[in-house]
Amino acid sequence: MTEHKRSSGPGALAGLRVVDASRVLGGPLCGQILGDHGADVVKVESPEGDDTRRWGPPFSAGLSAYYAGLNRNKQVRVVDLSLPAGRAELLRLLETADVLIENFKDSTLEGWGLQPARLREAFPRLVHCRVSGFGSEGPLGGLPAYDTAIQGMTGLMSVNGDASTGPLRIGLPVVDMTTALNATIGVLLALHERERSGKGQLVETTLFDNGLSLLHPHAANYFMSAKVPVATGNAHPSIYPYDAFDTRTVSVYLAVGNDSQFRKLCNLLGCRELAEDARFASAPARSEHRELLKPLLAAPMSVQDGWDIAERLLRAGVPASPIMRVDEALEHPHTHARGVVVSIGKNYHGLGSPVTLSRTPATYRIAPERHPLDRTALGDAA
Repeated sequence: MTEHKRSSGPGALAGLRVVDASRVLGGPLCGQILGDHGADVVKVESPEGDDTRRWGPPFSAGLSAYYAGLNRNKQVRVVDLSLPAGRAELLRLLETADVLIENFKDSTLEGWGLQPARLREAFPRLVHCRVSGFGSEGPLGGLPAYDTAIQGMTGLMSVNGDASTGPLRIGLPVVDMTTALNATIGVLLALHERERSGKGQLVETTLFDNGLSLLHPHAANYFMSAKVPVATGNAHPSIYPYDAFDTRTVSVYLAVGNDSQFRKLCNLLGCRELAEDARFASAPARSEHRELLKPLLAAPMSVQDGWDIAERLLRAGVPASPIMRVDEALEHPHTHARGVVVSIGKNYHGLGSPVTLSRTPATYRIAPERHPLDRTALGDAA
């Protein structure tokens, strides 16, 4: 695995002090993003540690892969917030902090005397980022949530899969990850505004809100047509051909977004007549007649070498891709050329920041740390 060399200079957020008191995914990923770009991040963990330390296998050197993927560029500090001394230590950390990230229940913070209003009074410049399942208000306010439950509740599962599978979980924690990204955006917005006002503020983002935010174009289609969106498998609900096709080597996804691209596709497949057919000559017509068009494209695609036709289509200006396994994607030459896989020392490899800054690039300084109280060598023999 190739280590991509990055600048060791200060990142865009150098000098920013962050206390990450969150657990699981949304908050920790937000903290990691800030840390990648130079922030000094202290991860506050309970004596039991973040739940994800036990989410595995795989494990290595006392770390779960799940935890390791979300917690680099952080210094771990064990703080028992259930005790007065632990809460006092957190308050001491916040005296010099710019940002607090947490995902505790409202009732928990109230019981600890750490309500947002009290923290805002004690630390007027603090940007306080709260990540939760449903937020504080509304019929479900304060209730717990995990990614897949929210996928089900916000309609995401209903438009994933097809008629044979029924509603299907999206195969990655897309709601949690979107929540982390929007938490990061919210923190950066609040920090920018603080430059003007001198005051911090509360930043809130919820899994529920973020799950709903991912419903494009299904929500827009529903608002305009009043038709309930349904699962369409690999096919796009509004565009065609935007679908997977079998070849003699590997399945290929065709993502044809306009009439020019469709003509190029037909030329390369030797079926120019389809581009002149009134049923397929325009994007709305292709979408309307997709059941007729699919087999007419499937036949010439089936005899192609998928790797070859995908590259030829790309170079002709038609978005297309072989459908690769995770290992193939991670080892792809373009992955290495882009420096997406990063390393810290010999034992840590991960996915780096997808944001490239020309003068202050992301840096990878601190590998995910083992829990300071862990003496069990969790997973070493697994």
